[in-house]
Amino acid sequence: MKTKDYLGRIATALEAIAEALETTSDETAAFVLGEADAYHWQGEAGTLLPVPKVSRVPLEMLRGIEHVRDVLLKNTEQFARGHGANNALLWGARGMGKSSLVKAIHADIGAREGFQRLVLIEIAREDLDTLPQLMRAISGNSARFIVFCDDLSFDSGETSYKSLKTILDGGLEGRPDNVLFYATSNRRHLMPRDMIENERSTAINPSEAVEEKVSLSDRFGLWLGFHNSDQDTYLAMVRGYADYYGLALDDETLRARAIEWAATRGSRSGRVAIQLIRSLAGEQGKVV
Repeated sequence: MKTKDYLGRIATALEAIAEALETTSDETAAFVLGEADAYHWQGEAGTLLPVPKVSRVPLEMLRGIEHVRDVLLKNTEQFARGHGANNALLWGARGMGKSSLVKAIHADIGAREGFQRLVLIEIAREDLDTLPQLMRAISGNSARFIVFCDDLSFDSGETSYKSLKTILDGGLEGRPDNVLFYATSNRRHLMPRDMIENERSTAINPSEAVEEKVSLSDRFGLWLGFHNSDQDTYLAMVRGYADYYGLALDDETLRARAIEWAATRGSRSGRVAIQLIRSLAGEQGKVV
């Protein structure tokens, strides 16, 4: 072999090695955590995008959900101390504070001492197929991670739930010890009832077809139900929010406005209550 050809082959090989090292370096850098305590997972790019300011409310502001609040808080505290904890599915009525509770608990623990670093990572439902990639990326980190998917549900023909099932329970890799998965959904079994009935009516083995999809919710160790509030609970939410933001309204006036506001929206919930408070604050020249 001629010396010139030999040197050319060496140069080509070195270029390939350098390119591979550069690619590996870029992928590794994407998962180096900064000072932010919350990130958004970009599945297509395979990167974590820092969230400088998370949209959330203080834990003490959430009213009418004290029982589920205490259960989820205890579970998260155990996890942040490095102890055993369960994945959690928060399901039920719209506007009752499911996602607000997850973010509020994360902030509450982060502000107290005695816990390991707790990082919140939000993943969109559309990116669940890339969940195994995210798990591998953060599994070796010293921090503790809550991977959070808001408004989780599946429609007919979707298969991304299989990636989630493997992560939650089973598979060779499974869920890393430093990761919990929290999800919110309006559906207890993460899919509409008509979809479940359709599976039963069209499948060769109806029970097995339904079981494969319904069993996903069984892999959450905690099922926390959020139900529509009664009028007294709704009024307590409104009073609590008004006091927190320093709105000057007597009980009789606030009660009348709250009942009228709920009637125009056809529901009573924490979301409806805070929307009323924003309106009242605007009338008093305040921002909430």
